[in-house]
Amino acid sequence: MNNKEVLKKLNSMTKNTLMETLKINYTEMGDDYLVATMPVNSTVHQPMGLLHGGASVALAESVGSTASHLFIDSSKFEVRGIEIAANHLKSKKEGLVTATAKIIHKGRNTHLWEIRIVDEYDKLISICKLTNIILSKK
Repeated sequence: MNNKEVLKKLNSMTKNTLMETLKINYTEMGDDYLVATMPVNSTVHQPMGLLHGGASVALAESVGSTASHLFIDSSKFEVRGIEIAANHLKSKKEGLVTATAKIIHKGRNTHLWEIRIVDEYDKLISICKLTNIILSKK
């Protein structure tokens, strides 16, 4: 499958999930990265009308975990997030945020990702670190 077909498949797998609720859309991929977008509007706001940090973390974990799936044989292995850390650096009221997950460490049993979330002006909104464990299917 080419990248366009893979992205189409990834987006089709989000039906009836949190990713669909948050309108997360996978847009670009390469050998060591995956990119996804999420609109910022009242559906992802906290009570003060700003992007909820939890929505940013959900975006980060979604793109980082999905990126790990691209590296494994999913008929034999599965991915589980085991730790995520996030620093929220700038607030956002509306628009679009883009998360880019880049691999830092691709081990046999763990993957470590850096996820940078930026707005449409390329301003850094959040930076996250995600560790995934790769488990054998039983």
